[in-house]
This record gives sequence, structure tokens and C-alpha cells, in this order.
Amino acid sequence: MTSPEQLGNYLNRRSFLGSSGIGVGSAALFSLLGRDALGRKIDTSYDGLPGLPHHDARIKRVIFLTMAGGPSHLETFDYKPKLDELNGQPMPESFTKGQPIAQLQGQKLKVQGHLTKFQEFGKGQFISDFLPYHRRMADQICVIKSMQTEQINHDPAHTFMNTGTAISGRPSMGAWINYGLGSDSEDLPGFVVMTSVGGRNPQPIAARQWGTGFLPSRHQGVEFNSTGDPVHYVTRPGGVSEKHQRALVQSIQQLDNHRNELVENPEIKARIAAYEMAFRMQASVPDLTDLSDEPQHVLDMYGARPGDGSFASNCLLARRLAEKGVRFIQLYHRGWDHHGGLVKYMNTCCGLTDKPTWALLTDLKQRGMLEETLIIWGGEFGRTPMFQGKGGAGRDHHMKGFSMWMAGGGVRGGMAYGETDELGYASVGNIVHVRDLHATMLHLLGIDHSRFSVKFQGLDMRLTGVEPARVVKGVLT
Repeated sequence: MTSPEQLGNYLNRRSFLGSSGIGVGSAALFSLLGRDALGRKIDTSYDGLPGLPHHDARIKRVIFLTMAGGPSHLETFDYKPKLDELNGQPMPESFTKGQPIAQLQGQKLKVQGHLTKFQEFGKGQFISDFLPYHRRMADQICVIKSMQTEQINHDPAHTFMNTGTAISGRPSMGAWINYGLGSDSEDLPGFVVMTSVGGRNPQPIAARQWGTGFLPSRHQGVEFNSTGDPVHYVTRPGGVSEKHQRALVQSIQQLDNHRNELVENPEIKARIAAYEMAFRMQASVPDLTDLSDEPQHVLDMYGARPGDGSFASNCLLARRLAEKGVRFIQLYHRGWDHHGGLVKYMNTCCGLTDKPTWALLTDLKQRGMLEETLIIWGGEFGRTPMFQGKGGAGRDHHMKGFSMWMAGGGVRGGMAYGETDELGYASVGNIVHVRDLHATMLHLLGIDHSRFSVKFQGLDMRLTGVEPARVVKGVLT
């Protein structure tokens, strides 16, 4: 039993460890545990949980391309001739009566037809003129046209997409995966996040969207900066040599080991062990993010310019992270909140993301990595079939039906799955809930979502929650 004196010392030590700065980012330290300063492995938790995976995995990693703000499915993948036929007419009340609506609540609703043209590819795949590079990879992607979520505003909808619940503070999907399967990289985090901006009204993204909730803090996502130092404080401070920094880390480790004989707290030991990993980051992260060694034709394929902080450069970094064994990579592009000026801002957002997305998929395929990678593309929700005008025609938030796509290992390319009604308002066939998306992602990683839980506050908590969730076998090979 811990005495008051031991508890006080423990808390003081946590305060010291949490506030001390010696040139490494604390978030990265929580995620990067490995070996002590003498090279001995001191923490096996990164090997994943005993008994996982539950079955043979189809993939090794996930790259989640998050189009933050909610791209319109009616200007990307969901073609509805009836929408054009009723353009400008009152929205039939049978579709919307009693339904949750965001900013259009209480207003007169009228139908907004498509603001672009579509072409059909494969089996029921329609891809709009806004996405010419998506058309090049139509045979590789499976478009899910029947997505549904439970939240109609940005932050709770992101929270739901990332954690399976609208309750803030729960573990993110990347943290769950990192916790369950461990990391394949010794000198990089198992979960990396990058953001880019371009478009209308880029909504802020809170760091808790890649947090660990009640899981150990080491599994949270580490945000890589688009410009400047890739990770805050990873660069060694001026005037501090590697020799002096290593001596400091070893001294702290000795003090910690001595004190930990009394407090026996694994979280403290984990924090100190992370400093040794930070030495590896100081070499590996700058090399990773330095794109100067990429051939010009690869930079041109992505449309990347080193150091520009663009979605294109982040896609190229995602490929490099995948090569290094990072388990979960999430890219956010902020700018898809198109309440008005939809044509203008769709051109902007698609212009910034369409080609790099194709390049990432193509690059992975050429390197023989696509079959071991799952790529997911989509936003937190879709947009309404009804007109909203702020600086030109736009669409409001919508959660009853929207589109996402998957590609890579175990996914059937060249097809569409599910459908919405004749106006693209609600998913009506082969409905895929966000929890189903999570269950399918875990399945491809070798995890049975119903058996992957952690006891918290007396409950068996899961990424897929307690509501029914299914693996969407119709999209799998």
C-alpha cells in the first residue's frame, strides 16, 4: 500500500517530469518508448496485446485521409438525376419532416441540383468533374455511398468519426490500433497526424481528436508540423551536445530507477525511457521530413514542394512514414465547409487534394505497399440536397447519407457499395454506420471488434461501442 509520503513524492515526480523541458516534445515522448540508454529493451507494451491479432491480418497499416469540414457527396460521388430535375423547387417535406437540420432549420427548403457533371466508372461508380485524378484510380477504390453518422456539427462529428462516440476524451481509433497491435517502428511514433489548410472556413481541429482517453498516454497521435521543426522541441537546444544530453538522460534514468523501487509506477518509468527514444527521433524525424532526397519526378507526381505544408507534401510524408513502419497515419485537410461558394471552394479543395491522393495510392502500388495498406478517404459528414447560399450556392451539414471510399489490402476496387434515396438525402441500401467502418478497419488489421475492449469505469469499452456494428463484407475481397 502506498503511504502518503510515497504518494506525495510520486505526484511531485510527475509534476517534475511533466514540466521539465530538455529539448524533446512531451507528446512524442509518451508515444516513443523503446530501449534504455544501454540498448536494453525495458518496455514490451509496444509489441501489442497478448492474443492479438485475433485472425490473419490483411493489412499492416491505415492511412486515413480526413477531408475536414464535410465534402459534398453530391459534388463528388453520388449522382442523382432527380436532383437536377427538381432543381430550385421546394424540397419535398416527406424527406425532411422531423429530421435534424443544422443551419437550415426553420427555413424554406429548396432543392439544389448538382453543381458539376459526373461520369460513370466500373460498377455504379460516378465520379464528378471536380475529381479528374480520382477517375484515374476508379478501378482501385470502393466508394461507400451509404454512410451515416450521428452528429451534425463539426467538432462532435469529428469526435464521433475518430472515437466512435460524441463523448469527448475517449480513445481515438489510431490510439486503439496502436494500443492493440503495437508499433512496427523503433524510432518513430506508431500514430502520426498531419494537417493542411485550403478552402472555405477551415474549422479548427482539437488535439484530443487523436488522444488516448483512458488508454496509456504513449499511444496518442503525435502531430508533425507542416513547416518548421517537424515535432516541437525535438531539435537539440543550442549549446547542448549529444554527449551532454545523453549524460543528462542517463542521470535522470538512474534517479528514476532508484526512486521507482519505492513508488513502482510504470508510467514514470515509461516517461523516462522515452528520452532515449527521443535521441533516435533527433536523427530519424529530420531525415524523414527532408524531401530533398526524393527524385524530381516523384515530387512532381504529388505536386509537392518541400517545406510548403501542403496536403501534397503531407501525402508524400505519409508514404515515407508507411515505409518506416508507422501503424496509423492521419492527414487532415481543413477547408471543406461549403455553406456557400461551393463551386469556387470545391475547385480549391479538390485542386489541393485530388492529385496528391492519386499520387499516394499510385506510389504505394508501385512500391508493392498498397496491398498491405488500407486507405480511407472522407469527411465527418456530408452536405444537404437543399440549397444554402452564402457567397454563391452551397449546402448545409448532413449526417443521414454521405460518401467515403476505401482502397488497398482486402478491399474490392472498381465498385460502389450502398446507395442513398433519389435526392441523396438518406442512405437506404446497405447502410454503413461509422461503427461499421471502424469494425471493418479493425477486421482488416486482424482484430475482432467485439473482442477488443478495455475495462473502464466498470464497463467493457470498445471503439465500436455497445451498439450493433458489423464488418462490411460486401466491400472486401
